[in-house]
Amino acid sequence: MAWFEYRNGVLYAESVSLVRIAEEIGTPVYCYSNAALKANYKEFADAFGHRNILIAYSVKANANQAVITTFSDCGAGADVVSEGELQRALAAGIPGSRIVFSGVGKTQKELKAGLAAQVHQFNLESKAQLESLSEIAANQNVKARVAFRVNPDVDAKTHDKIATGRKADKFGVPIVEARGLYDLAGSLPGIEVVGVDLHIGSQLTDLEPFKDAFSRLAELVNALRRDGHDIRQIDLGGGLGVRYRDEEPPTALSYAGLVDKIFGGFGCQLIFEPGRALVANAGILLSQVIEIKHLSERRFVIIDAAMNDFLRPALYDAWHPIDPVCEAPVDAKREIVDIVGPVCESGDILGRGRAMSFLAPGDLVAIGAAGAYGAVMASNYNTRPLAAEVMVHGGEIAIVCPRLQLDELIGRDRLPQWLGKPTNPFDEHGAT
Repeated sequence: MAWFEYRNGVLYAESVSLVRIAEEIGTPVYCYSNAALKANYKEFADAFGHRNILIAYSVKANANQAVITTFSDCGAGADVVSEGELQRALAAGIPGSRIVFSGVGKTQKELKAGLAAQVHQFNLESKAQLESLSEIAANQNVKARVAFRVNPDVDAKTHDKIATGRKADKFGVPIVEARGLYDLAGSLPGIEVVGVDLHIGSQLTDLEPFKDAFSRLAELVNALRRDGHDIRQIDLGGGLGVRYRDEEPPTALSYAGLVDKIFGGFGCQLIFEPGRALVANAGILLSQVIEIKHLSERRFVIIDAAMNDFLRPALYDAWHPIDPVCEAPVDAKREIVDIVGPVCESGDILGRGRAMSFLAPGDLVAIGAAGAYGAVMASNYNTRPLAAEVMVHGGEIAIVCPRLQLDELIGRDRLPQWLGKPTNPFDEHGAT
């Protein structure tokens, strides 16, 4: 089903016109479909039937509370990589027993927070992390349930900046060192070894890298069991790709078939950490054309969304569909344009060399598949307030993150006393 589709020439989110959203909320604004989130979760869960699994939604993909709560209501757990994400998951109603605490560098404060929440599993990434957790847990007279994230040195064949399972990447521990680390973990106080963890990257569109990595992990599990470790949880991470342009990613069902083939006989709980696969196509970024600019032979469409709102094109050279909200006639003349933002950077390009029907100032465009790694990676660069976020449910619209006003944004700064001005430049009395 398409949750974003044209009706009578106007693009809709479920039963809500994007024109209406722009008029009521303003632009730029992220819009998420509640129905799409639920359907994506159901498709993933149904692929595994009644197997013993935990779907731990990867909060880093989209950390809005409304998104996390939607998945929580579906029965999801959470994969978190910071204390902030842990608190977001808990606030959304996900109990610690369904939370996996990942992250390449966990502070002692974060380890303590994970223990307090009684998380389902700590995914450890170093000997130092293990020893810190052991000391903290032993002092509290509790047991921390742990797995090591192992690096299988497998090329995920994805973008260099989102590959995480090669030996040159910072993540995990080398798989050849894992048995020694598990032996150490089994000897330390406050530690309960429960599983293994692996995540080789994001936006994988081929099952072959998964097959290679999973096969190496299966060999490790067998070796660890022979060593006497009670491995009963296998965390296979996330990484299943989505369609942005012309990709043909594996279906959840084919992915589940591969997992079953390799791990079906292990008798373990299987943990998955999907993020992009659940939220990418459930969101769009709605923007308005500011002006059309001609320079030499190039034509620029300047819109009010920018790289600070949506970093993926600048950071990853990512391609996202960009469509007019009001559909052009089939025979409408098109031109090649660069769709850019107003930020003072040459890299502020949302779409280069796009064939678009003629656009004019005031027209609306929708950047598609923007539900993952969109708002979460945004910044206030150029002192631009973050885009608002809304969620639609049938014909209803809810603001799930309001747009910060300029006085609120600038008012967060505090001036030192020696400048002889109010601490808060927006407060003449210097109140905090």
